[in-house]
Amino acid sequence: MRDLTDVRYETADHTATITIDRPERMNAFRGKTVDELIHAFKTAWSDPTVGTIILTGAGDRAFCAGGDVKERAETGGYGDTEWGTFEIERLHRIIRDVPKPVIAAVNGIAIGGGHVLHVLADLTIAAPHARFGQSGPRVGSFDAGFGSAYLARVIGEKRARELWFRCRLIDAEQALDWGLVNEIAPDGELAATAQAWADDINRHSPTALRFLKHSFNADTDHLSGLSHLAFDGLDLYSHTDEAGEGAAAFAEKREPDFRRFRR
Repeated sequence: MRDLTDVRYETADHTATITIDRPERMNAFRGKTVDELIHAFKTAWSDPTVGTIILTGAGDRAFCAGGDVKERAETGGYGDTEWGTFEIERLHRIIRDVPKPVIAAVNGIAIGGGHVLHVLADLTIAAPHARFGQSGPRVGSFDAGFGSAYLARVIGEKRARELWFRCRLIDAEQALDWGLVNEIAPDGELAATAQAWADDINRHSPTALRFLKHSFNADTDHLSGLSHLAFDGLDLYSHTDEAGEGAAAFAEKREPDFRRFRR
């Protein structure tokens, strides 16, 4: 493993734990964070001793607050990256394609792009205080690929549209009722519960698990084409005054005013 600043990578008991380590920014990701997450997932992919991957966030306030909107408001982007491009779409593909089950251990807020990461994981374990939702239309962003279309496959059209159109958070109990999470861990036992699930999985045939994951993905893999289209559109949209109003309002801690963009 190379030196990491935004992410922690640890292995134990045939499980790789990948932790987004930016608690001062609610574990929001910048370009460097995404690069390091890709590197961590590829490391877990290639390690034959790893059977399961746990994705979580540092601290107990946030799993991931999505893209770093404050940095976007200040700089117009998400900072320098290894390849010169913001590789969030590549990260989405790796979470789906890595031939090992991925468990999201949601230890607080999972919102925006952070919510998409847990949706793409194979399984989600939530802390009792976890909250889930979308923020894109409020901060001048959107995910019209896996983050919306695949979400609708998971929880249904009406509920997916509710999350995106209203931009209101739901609690862990409601997320469990909707089928958005698999289990709510006892208070203070999120990491132990996620590891217990990983231990169960690691007792099983890795080849069988690999085929099963690919089989589950096959039904929705066509959404990758929609995702390409959506992110190309997002790239264009992010340079507009309308998107800039959302990011600026977030950074200034005020309500955005999108009225002038209605035609």
